Amino acid sequence: MEIRWDAIERDVAACQRCRLCEKRTHPAFGEGDPHATILFVGEGPGFEEDRQGRVFVGPAGQLLDRMLAACGLKRGEDVYIANVVKCRPPGNRNPQDDEAEQCLPYLRAQYALIRPKIVVCLGAVAMKHLYDRDARITKVRGQWREKGGVWFLPTYHPAALLRDESKKRDAWADFQSLLEKYTEVKG
Repeated sequence: MEIRWDAIERDVAACQRCRLCEKRTHPAFGEGDPHATILFVGEGPGFEEDRQGRVFVGPAGQLLDRMLAACGLKRGEDVYIANVVKCRPPGNRNPQDDEAEQCLPYLRAQYALIRPKIVVCLGAVAMKHLYDRDARITKVRGQWREKGGVWFLPTYHPAALLRDESKKRDAWADFQSLLEKYTEVKG
């Protein structure tokens, strides 16, 4: 069976697999280049994302956009941005494991269509579900791991950088490493 973008988006819009659908305004599906080399994955929508139905549009998203621009990258051009869950967890809490498990098939379908060469795990939630369930972001951030020909890089979530500016230096080093890997895989 062929996976199609419009079918996935329709399924996400109608999804009632977990309790997160009960209070959502709009699911935040994801956006960017559907054939991106780099897939950025965060944890879930915040207030602005839920209101607009778009990923990373609040303060953390604005910081991510500035970081991408500083690297010569931007949404829609070789970058796709998505989340582990498509609906906002109450009070911006982290998604619970059962919620993530219900939503991960959508992310996997997006991944299958995009076929990225690099996946950047933005924060501990994405790292846990895509990189290493038992790792700690403070221990593994910046450490590349290859899985099935795709390179995975965990780094701090932009929201963490807004709460703790001391993490910005490490995050910037991770983005510099990302640029090197991007150049390498683009050939």
